[in-house]
Amino acid sequence: MTWSPKSWRDFPVKQMPTYKDEAALAGVIDELSARPALVFAGEARKLRRQLADVSAGNAFLLQGGDCAESFTEFSTEGVRDTFRVLLQMAVVLTFAASKPVVKVGRMAGQFAKPRSSDTETIDGVTLPSYRGDSVNGVDFTPEAREPDPKRLIRAYDQSASTLNLLRAFASGGYADLHNVHQWTQDFVKDSPAAERYAETAVRISEALDFMKACGIGRDSAPSLEAVDFFTSHEALHLPFEEALTRRDPNTGQWYATSAHMIWVGERTRQLDGAHLEYARGIANPVGVKCGPTMTADELLPLIDTINPDNEAGRLVLIVRMGADNVGNNLPALARAVTEAGRKVVWSSDPMHGNTVKASSGYKTRNFDRILTELESFMDVLYSEGAYPGGVHFEMTGRDVTECTGGAKPVTEADLAARYHTQCDPRLNADQALDMAFRIAESLKRVRNNNSAAAA
Repeated sequence: MTWSPKSWRDFPVKQMPTYKDEAALAGVIDELSARPALVFAGEARKLRRQLADVSAGNAFLLQGGDCAESFTEFSTEGVRDTFRVLLQMAVVLTFAASKPVVKVGRMAGQFAKPRSSDTETIDGVTLPSYRGDSVNGVDFTPEAREPDPKRLIRAYDQSASTLNLLRAFASGGYADLHNVHQWTQDFVKDSPAAERYAETAVRISEALDFMKACGIGRDSAPSLEAVDFFTSHEALHLPFEEALTRRDPNTGQWYATSAHMIWVGERTRQLDGAHLEYARGIANPVGVKCGPTMTADELLPLIDTINPDNEAGRLVLIVRMGADNVGNNLPALARAVTEAGRKVVWSSDPMHGNTVKASSGYKTRNFDRILTELESFMDVLYSEGAYPGGVHFEMTGRDVTECTGGAKPVTEADLAARYHTQCDPRLNADQALDMAFRIAESLKRVRNNNSAAAA
């Protein structure tokens, strides 16, 4: 079928805001179409190559960042702190898996959010739902909740600023492996789980000391000072994505230049829908969320729509089923994909299926429930002969109190202290790094069990 950046307009579209002034929206889209790309085709191709390694079981994907980025809370420190925690998590996972970790942030573009209802009612007043800062404001007023196309320009500008910061942090020495490990040592030293994690931290130190003794240092191995870091977001606002879609002059292929990787959410993955139509035509890596209602009869045609040539690194299946469902629902999907010989990256999003409302009224997620889904995800895939290749977290480098539990436990009574999210609850910096150590333990456990079984 013929595809173009605007062919999605011929398909049913969900989760799109309604703008009162369509002419104003068209003017903004025209302006964005004339702006420079935020990312480049060569960068997206590099990510595809690295994800192909994940698909083959030779690397591991770490994807994380904000639930929804904020205009008002944007700062250099905020970007730096989230980047820093992702690097720390990556070092722990690299050591545990003995494989490279592909680092992808939910950053520099995660401004639009799907909602379960188009409207929200409080004290008898009904207004449009908050759909992320690129659409409308979080304040419950008629003015704030009115979708404003000019917000797309601000989202583009903040994405560009965030990417500039990320590129500087990734290549300017901030990401030096020795620095990252020192930060992790500081966490272990101050953590109630220090004894549990100390062995891993010591072994990483020994590995770095060994490399130094062998003459492998900053001068001889520049890769110790810099990292590849990619960006991603849910491609929800299709006019915005269309405006930033560009044809690569070297290959003739179309690329979404709003991020290195985009994904299609659980609410918009219909086979006859506009979002899959858009995603199938771009050459970037594409993710698709797979919730508890996904069946093999739905999944295989979806895979063939996005990845008809069965290319490794093209498609990431992001499983988000909930701790109570993944053990029952995932085996049939994994079995069908494996038997069909489809090349995919299996990644776990253990956040969305484990959201509850605390007695205080705050939405929250429990650390142990998140971990339970992750461990079940790994066990199921290994038992079905597939590779659990990645994790996908909503997290922040800030010291928020939004998810309960962890080594430095947040209780339900603590939630009100620093509950800053504009949408869903995020792991804080300590919880995210604690989770990385727990995933590392699971990776080693499953790997050892499989080695024993093979012997």
